[in-house]
Amino acid sequence: MIRERAYPVDPWHVREVRLDIDVLAQSESVFALSNGHVGLRGNLDEGEPHGLPGTYLNSFYELRPLPYAEAGFGFPESGQTIVNVTNGKLIRLMVDDEPLDVRYGEVLAHERTLDMRAGTLHRLLHWRSPAGREVRMNSTRLVSFRQRSVAAIRYEVEVADGKPLRLIIQSELVANETLPPQSRDPRVAAVLESPLQAEEELTTATGGLLIHQTKVSGLRVAAAMDHEVTSPARTSVGSEGYEDWVRTTVACVLEPGQKLQVVKYLTYGWSSRRSLPALRDQVGAALAAAKLDGWDGLVREQREYLDEFWDAADVVVDGDPEVQQAVRFGLFHVLQAGARAERRPISAKGLTGPGYDGHAFWDTEMFVLPVLTYTHPAAVRDALYWRHSTLEQARERARTLNLAGAAFPWRTIEGPESSGYWPAGTAAFHVAAGIADALRRYVLATGDREVEREIGLELLVETARLWRSLGHHDRAGNYHIDGVTGPDEYTAVKNDNVYTNLMAQRNLRAAAEVAMRYRDEAFHLRVTDEEAAAWRDAAAAMHIPYDEDLRVHQQVEGFTRLQEWDFEQTPPDKYPMLLHYPYFDLYRKQVIKQADLVLAMHWRGDAFTAEEKLRNFLYYERRTVRDSSLSACTQAVLAAEVGYTDLAHTYLREAALMDLHDLNENTRDGVHMASLAGAWIALVAGFGGLRDHDGTLSFAPCLSSRLNALSFSLQWCGMRLRVDVRNHETTYALHHAEPDAVIELRHHGKAVRVVCDEPVTVPNPPPRTDLPMPEQAPGRAPLVRLPEIRA
Repeated sequence: MIRERAYPVDPWHVREVRLDIDVLAQSESVFALSNGHVGLRGNLDEGEPHGLPGTYLNSFYELRPLPYAEAGFGFPESGQTIVNVTNGKLIRLMVDDEPLDVRYGEVLAHERTLDMRAGTLHRLLHWRSPAGREVRMNSTRLVSFRQRSVAAIRYEVEVADGKPLRLIIQSELVANETLPPQSRDPRVAAVLESPLQAEEELTTATGGLLIHQTKVSGLRVAAAMDHEVTSPARTSVGSEGYEDWVRTTVACVLEPGQKLQVVKYLTYGWSSRRSLPALRDQVGAALAAAKLDGWDGLVREQREYLDEFWDAADVVVDGDPEVQQAVRFGLFHVLQAGARAERRPISAKGLTGPGYDGHAFWDTEMFVLPVLTYTHPAAVRDALYWRHSTLEQARERARTLNLAGAAFPWRTIEGPESSGYWPAGTAAFHVAAGIADALRRYVLATGDREVEREIGLELLVETARLWRSLGHHDRAGNYHIDGVTGPDEYTAVKNDNVYTNLMAQRNLRAAAEVAMRYRDEAFHLRVTDEEAAAWRDAAAAMHIPYDEDLRVHQQVEGFTRLQEWDFEQTPPDKYPMLLHYPYFDLYRKQVIKQADLVLAMHWRGDAFTAEEKLRNFLYYERRTVRDSSLSACTQAVLAAEVGYTDLAHTYLREAALMDLHDLNENTRDGVHMASLAGAWIALVAGFGGLRDHDGTLSFAPCLSSRLNALSFSLQWCGMRLRVDVRNHETTYALHHAEPDAVIELRHHGKAVRVVCDEPVTVPNPPPRTDLPMPEQAPGRAPLVRLPEIRA
């Protein structure tokens, strides 16, 4: 499937060169700005038309009922849904007596540009009103990385024809906006309709403030705005307000060529504990700080922050300009999701839309955090502290399930389980091992033993206790984990999922090792030598299903014996399959929603031989339908490792272009954060061959026929390693380190020693040429083709 390219290819910008109202919702997600605390969808300044209005604060939610036809013991009773909070983006313009609205009059020019180095969204509009008057409008919007609570907009308008013109700018704060329906359940819809109750409204001459509280969760939110007006003409400025809106109005008459400029400062704050006066003061102080720096200061700080990030995180791709743009787009959105989250979750959509109710899933730890670990590790530290803050709720959930330790939720905002579907929710216990692995990787990459001691030990202990109570030794001594669901949600509630078992094995070993490292702290957690030994025994005896006849690992026990799915009789319009086939049918056949055993070969590649990986890849490639955006990047990584570099490149493109091309036709609900992270993973772990199984960095670089070169940087223990891959050789260089600093790494299995400022170049082995042709399920080839080879 080839989609029309929505945005011109540009290495550092995403540019929309014409306005298409039919895809406004998708572009609002693509152009969303966030810092991990405040998120603004890319709605037009004037608010209408819109696809889906959205202003979000990380972890600001409302409780809603979880509907069940037949409830059961242990089923969660309520869920959490992210709330569209007070909208401060609105700036309406009256041209004489006609409102600027792109659905009326004539749009002579319209362009929006997301600048990934500046961290801004710029809009240019040349509009002729129905009465024939012309104006040019320029707006630039940012959500500050340096000042967590601050967003700002510079809005400029000038007369574009030859006569004086009366202009009225109305800048607003609006709560309880009317939204498109978010649920078919009327009880849920009732909760989400006008979820904010007014508590306070204040106005000043140049701005105002609104404070609201949610009806059920009891969270309080404050939003404030102020303005700086620059005008060459006599101008009036005034404000008015009511319980759900505050408006500042700027009025003047401009001569031809004159320009009116308004800078709007926005601040947000929320709390479940702070009093109304405290929140009022908080947003007021944030406004004062923003105005102290001014617009130019905020823009300068934003650029400085991103210069530091790109210096450490940039990936350079030679040979595929679309992927070059897309991987930077992905890194930018991943940074936006986590930079200032500060002990709050990184959700599946970040703060770009309401998809998945704003919930965080296991893919935060297994897709997003690996990228941030090597590019912006401070965000990973905060994400791990957030998980630790939910530990008591995870313990309570485990007790409800008659288990020991901590059972972390499949989906959540604040910590409680919010999934109403047991087989693909609670049964997916592998989320616990993902948390443990994210912690392990962060400590190895940063050397942050303080985090390991303060929260890591407890997380590892409680997840190890979960695995020890969830599994059991059989009569032969083998250890089994039964009745669980792995990453593939089409193969649910099975025994001995290989991914789950291997990740649990690593979790158990890490817990025993760290408990011995911090014996005093472990003693306070009541860890005994016998318990740690039991963890090691379970890990050593972990059962990994294998089909001796087919010589492949079984995704779950008995998987290769299941009936094959009839892909030949599955038409293209029946995907994704979960929307067209009963789970009963999916669960009992060999059909895979997303990479599962293949994912195990990525993150636990140390448990497989090279030939096992090849046979496994070929077997599961034929049965994986990629009904999840999480799949393509993992298939890219393993395709590259086993030698199918051009196939890896097509999967890389599918992951990287997921939102820029709206491949799954659901970008309107927010960007796919894990798939965007997956572009980096496919490049760095796929074509760069990065692995960190035993605490040592190892690489196995290879390039597809379309790639000429690949360069990327990793942060490792306070140093920066630069990797430059060419077809026949790879260069490793160590920077930002002490003069005598050294990194010991492996290149295609051979030891390489890299000293600071002394690059080392080593040859790449030739690619394999004896591989059988891989097959996908009929109709499930990668969604995008390889780029054309340039002459």
